[in-house]
Amino acid sequence: MKKIFILTILFISFCLFNFAALADKSHGIAMHGTPKYPENFTQLDYVNSNAPKGGTIKFGSYGSFDNLNRVAFKGSKAAGLGYINDTLMRRVWDEAFTLYGLIAEYADMADDRSSIIFYLNPKARFHDGSPITREDILFSLETFQTKGTPNQKKTYGKVISTEMIGENGVKMNFVNNEDKELPLIIAGFLPIIPKKYYSNLDVTKTFLDIPLGSGPYTVSSLDPGRQIKYKRVEDYWAKDLPVNKGQYNFDSIVYDYYKDSSVLMEAFKVGEYDYRREHNAKRWLSEYEFKAVDKGWVVLREMKNDRPVGMNALVMNSRKELFNNRRVRLALSYAYDHEWINKVLHNSAYVRTDSYFDNSPLSSSGLPSKEEFKLLNPWKDQLPNEVFSKTYKPPVTNGSGNPRRNLRNAKKILEEEGWFIENNKLMKDGKEFRFEILILSPSDEKIALAFQKNLEILGITMDVRTVDSSQYQARLLNYDFDMIKRYWGVSLSPGNEQQFYWGSDIGKKDGSRNYAGVDSPVVDALIEKLISAKTRKELTTAIHALDRVLLWGHYVIPLYHSNTDRIAYWDFLEYPDKIPLYGIVIESWWINQDKALELQR
Repeated sequence: MKKIFILTILFISFCLFNFAALADKSHGIAMHGTPKYPENFTQLDYVNSNAPKGGTIKFGSYGSFDNLNRVAFKGSKAAGLGYINDTLMRRVWDEAFTLYGLIAEYADMADDRSSIIFYLNPKARFHDGSPITREDILFSLETFQTKGTPNQKKTYGKVISTEMIGENGVKMNFVNNEDKELPLIIAGFLPIIPKKYYSNLDVTKTFLDIPLGSGPYTVSSLDPGRQIKYKRVEDYWAKDLPVNKGQYNFDSIVYDYYKDSSVLMEAFKVGEYDYRREHNAKRWLSEYEFKAVDKGWVVLREMKNDRPVGMNALVMNSRKELFNNRRVRLALSYAYDHEWINKVLHNSAYVRTDSYFDNSPLSSSGLPSKEEFKLLNPWKDQLPNEVFSKTYKPPVTNGSGNPRRNLRNAKKILEEEGWFIENNKLMKDGKEFRFEILILSPSDEKIALAFQKNLEILGITMDVRTVDSSQYQARLLNYDFDMIKRYWGVSLSPGNEQQFYWGSDIGKKDGSRNYAGVDSPVVDALIEKLISAKTRKELTTAIHALDRVLLWGHYVIPLYHSNTDRIAYWDFLEYPDKIPLYGIVIESWWINQDKALELQR
């Protein structure tokens, strides 16, 4: 009787243990709050679950490529590589930052976010039919920890130990619980690569061999530097999961590369590729009146979006002696005539950017709030007074093309910093104020030349150097430039990527996106605050403070933005009625075969 009682107690305990474990499992995880979709959801709101499969979509890409290796950050990766490898969970685009089960069917995230357990979907497979195992997960983690980009090494390096849980669980323990975003970063951004394939390679080197993957597409053919073609995996293991239903509808996806932006545009006009997102407002207004548009074969759409526009800017490399002075960087911003450039080069189609998080509630405005002040005040001695006393606005001109007042302001600041005109050249301690701006595209070159004209009036020589994409990427990798035009994208839930953009340690290593060379303990501290934010309010407060510090640091000269997606596409392409929070999701589109056949006649 006693033995039976003990066995009964053990059985009940076992059941309770397993019930508790099951109860902690979740089909989705959110950065803040709870996932929008319940466990039994069948599809996303912004897809058509009945979308037909088939056909080929062609994209046009600028530049070239020489790398299919997901790990190596050298070289230029081919467009579309993200389709090859699945991640543990899939991000959705109608929530700020939420992920749902993919390779990991469920996740169990510790309440304090000090660890997370991923429970693998037993159906998860690589393209050769072999199962995705916990060993593949751990191999992927270790590979990007040790051989990935500086940002990947830093982020994934916060995983200090792992454990096997039950038959299909992998637990990752973090160095602490301060990085609240870390579990979601691992879930949604760590590419899961097959150990049996990559363990035999030097993953730090570029390659053009077709890699083994697990995602909805695989590479079917490539012409290095010119074209890469993907084919839909017919027996893709996850095609019927709720996060994938109604998506990945094209049989083939083709990226054709062009080394001339004008040729790229002309190729679209004659149907060499099918979809184009136009980032040049003037071109949108002046170059989209052609035969295919007139006949209704090409559709033009302008779609508002509610996502942050990020920062598009002229970036000064503060690692260089010439640009390591904040007030000198400020002086150069007075020489940039946005109003004239916007009018003449862009038909007044853009809005001046005045925040790293413009077009969103994350943008700082007015003076610091009480909560922001608490974050900033301990650093008061290291910050410009303007952070606390002024609202940031870039210098404004009258648009005449002759910004005399602004140039006088620039001259005054430069003189206060020891720069004076000698023989029509700006000089200090026998050194001329001369630098090079590195340019990739002809449209950027026009902006540079307009800027150059005003700098000449100040006695500053700016050499404009236009290079091809491979040279450009190589020089970016090693920060071998004085000034560049660059863009940083952001989401509605900024996090660890901000370290990659602005972190001091990261900025001292090749391959980061801290192009400006920001080296500030204040910036580092604020990034840590936003990463460790427990609530949406805490996150927003930290971002507002970070925004102010970066803006008043004058690391960049903000350019312009639009909160509208301008797209052009051939009429056989169709998309769902509902557009999500972040804008267009091309993975949810499909081809109307009848229209495609009609256009071919």
